[in-house]
Amino acid sequence: MFQVTIFWWIGIAAIYTFILHFSPAGNWIFALGGDKVGARNAGIPTDKITVSLFVASSVSASFVGVSQAILFNSAQVSSGSSFIFNSIISVVVGGVLLTGGYGSIVGVVMGTITFAIVNQGIYFTSFDANLASLIIGVLMLLAVLLNNTFRTMALSYSSKKK
Repeated sequence: MFQVTIFWWIGIAAIYTFILHFSPAGNWIFALGGDKVGARNAGIPTDKITVSLFVASSVSASFVGVSQAILFNSAQVSSGSSFIFNSIISVVVGGVLLTGGYGSIVGVVMGTITFAIVNQGIYFTSFDANLASLIIGVLMLLAVLLNNTFRTMALSYSSKKK
């Protein structure tokens, strides 16, 4: 079976999707990620948005911590340290630019699912389990290179005029 945490994860992803893509605050977040000085000059309260994003990140991290404590019936301070690199990989595979200003929650969810499938799939193949980190690192490198390629293509695209 699966954990009830999945439903909470879907619910939080839906809330973040609404905020990021269907509210004015989402436009402010994208503007802040693209150019902080430009966003400030446009009248966006960049300091308030930055603090709000840190709070949302902290709440999300605490949700993961509480979920793990409930799942394993114990808590350990260093148990989440190994997930830092994994979360960066999931986000980049999901299409979020490392430079900021572009991305989507749906992309992050798909990147997380893709990362989880690849991560678990490595152990079911004939690959050496010690090479798992190398394979994940190559996946990250490919995601960053494709991410930059697609960004360059998107910025150089111009619609055809008739």
